[in-house]
Amino acid sequence: MTELWQPTLTPFAILAGALLAALVALAVRRDHRVVAGLALAGFAGAFASLPGLPAPDPAASAFLLVDHFAVFFIGLMLAGAFATTLLAFAYLETHRGHREEFHLLLMLATLGAMTLAAAVNFASFFLGLEILSVSLYGLIAYPHFRRQALEAGVKYLILAGASSAFLLFGMALLYLHAGRLDLPGLGAALAGGKLATAPGFVVAGVALFIVGLGFKLALAPFHIWTPDVYQGAPAPATAFLATVSKAAAAAFLLRFFRAADLAVGDPLWTTFAVIAVASMFLGNLLALRQDNVKRLLAYSSIAHLGYVLVAFLAGGDAAVRAVAFYLTAYFATTLTAFGVIAVLSPRHREAETLADFRGMFWRRPVLGALFAGAMLSLAGIPLTAGFVGKYFVVAAGVESSLWRLLVALAINSVIGVFYYLRVVVAMYQTDDASPARAQVPVLSVAGSVALAALALAILLLGILPEPLLRIVGAVSLR
Repeated sequence: MTELWQPTLTPFAILAGALLAALVALAVRRDHRVVAGLALAGFAGAFASLPGLPAPDPAASAFLLVDHFAVFFIGLMLAGAFATTLLAFAYLETHRGHREEFHLLLMLATLGAMTLAAAVNFASFFLGLEILSVSLYGLIAYPHFRRQALEAGVKYLILAGASSAFLLFGMALLYLHAGRLDLPGLGAALAGGKLATAPGFVVAGVALFIVGLGFKLALAPFHIWTPDVYQGAPAPATAFLATVSKAAAAAFLLRFFRAADLAVGDPLWTTFAVIAVASMFLGNLLALRQDNVKRLLAYSSIAHLGYVLVAFLAGGDAAVRAVAFYLTAYFATTLTAFGVIAVLSPRHREAETLADFRGMFWRRPVLGALFAGAMLSLAGIPLTAGFVGKYFVVAAGVESSLWRLLVALAINSVIGVFYYLRVVVAMYQTDDASPARAQVPVLSVAGSVALAALALAILLLGILPEPLLRIVGAVSLR
């Protein structure tokens, strides 16, 4: 019988303790600074505990495995949540209403994301997914006095509930076939092209599982919710949704890929290849004529998940490391972009239209440079984190001879450059009638620290990626 407590669960315990402390502090007295400080302390403490974790014992738990793979993704999520808290503190200080509960929901959502990264069983996967999803409902609709935020929250609630139903039904059918919920057992039932000869209900179970997970990752054709939710949600919540939430689902999908031991040409491999190509083309083509920057970034995120799927399909440890590096670069870049949007947003609305950014470089040159750097990194321009991340995805694809997927990736990378540069060009234009010339909030200390660190990460990962490569080199799945 396994022990109820394992030392490898220390990061979860630290963050859960910080969440409980914040709840007690909030019950005693409302203080935005205290609750935000406890959230930051919880994220930092959990992150600091990661290097000292003992070696994982796969036999210790049938539900969570905190191995090197999980440690890397948990650390990435904690860093992303820490940056989101700094950006949210600055954002919420300029907005009316209660602020403290936002940080509680953020900590709870991060706990769910951490559970997904370490899940090796469908039971723990679904538990972590629901903890994450329920928290996101509140984060997305947090500024309840805005109609768009409430609409986005309701849309996400309905569609996420439907996707959870797909997942549950699919998991039930797979359990009926394999008699197990752990990933090794399920993987053995699907490995070696067995899906092609499996009963119809197994194929249906896999299809339902793909639909549910495709929604969580915003992959085509399950992406329809993405632009509306990105546009309606407050900028810090959108930043968290676009980074930590998607990285959690991607981490579990990587484990599932490795357990199923998919080979090129398998039905399941082919299905994900089609989804990858569809995500790249749909995301980039729909972003081309967008004048709303948040919707543009939403469609962009669909394309970027398509790029990540190329590395997934390559397989092997090289693919795992390519995904790890790419997601790290994507975290820094996306958090920077939404951080600038949060800083520029006035009290009554979000700074989201292209007109809001027109002439920004001449009025706020530092913010203009940061946003331009984020756009260039998303486009994969050399000397940015995005370029190096895309290089490793391509290298993983070349190693596995995925030439058709690489051609699709190259074509879509060129398409993406157009709409990213369109935003950059708008920031360097001058237009006296532009709304961007209106007064915007002063950059706070918390926002300044977060944006400076994120911008430095984009630059260093593009110029000097070796330190992260050494860390990523230890990331593998067994």
